[in-house]
Amino acid sequence: MEGRQLRIGVLALQGGVAEHLAMLRRLGAQPVEVRLPEHLEGLDGIILPGGESTTMGKLLVEYQVLEPLRRRLQAGLPAYGTCAGMILMAGDLGSGQPPHLGMMDIRVRRNAFGSQLDSFEQDLRVAGLGEAPFHAVFIRAPIIERLGSGVTTLARLPDGTPVAAQQGRLLVSAFHPELGDDPRMHSLFLGMSREAAGGA
Repeated sequence: MEGRQLRIGVLALQGGVAEHLAMLRRLGAQPVEVRLPEHLEGLDGIILPGGESTTMGKLLVEYQVLEPLRRRLQAGLPAYGTCAGMILMAGDLGSGQPPHLGMMDIRVRRNAFGSQLDSFEQDLRVAGLGEAPFHAVFIRAPIIERLGSGVTTLARLPDGTPVAAQQGRLLVSAFHPELGDDPRMHSLFLGMSREAAGGA
């Protein structure tokens, strides 16, 4: 098992899939496009990419992936939700909206910065990534409005708004790490996945 190549799924129902696949290949993992329940078998982790969270939520139900994925996450499968993926992971979407997977004890507000025209980039200090700032790309990004007691903030905007967090084997960010050339967020997730797999 020593040095085994990690199999990391990327939810491929909608959204920014190709860039995540490319980053995983670059880091030596084996990416797996997840569209059906059987694609969840044998994964060491899964990435829920950016996209349109409402559409992704509906497709998760339509393709009968929602409940099998929730069960895998409850059983300890590491997951990384970026932008819309963070919305899918959140346990509270506010305004009485039902959560999708509802796996993380966070409240998330979607499109917190406005429309596509309000996209922006920001250098952030991210816990676990070393001293160098991470150049984060925000596109119609959500924000974390509340974190539960078991959730650790990994990065904040200059105004203090949390934009990346971790709860056990679950990782989320409001930004898109796949759109830059910095592999450190994906490396962080691969490290979590390798640890969960017993250091394989």
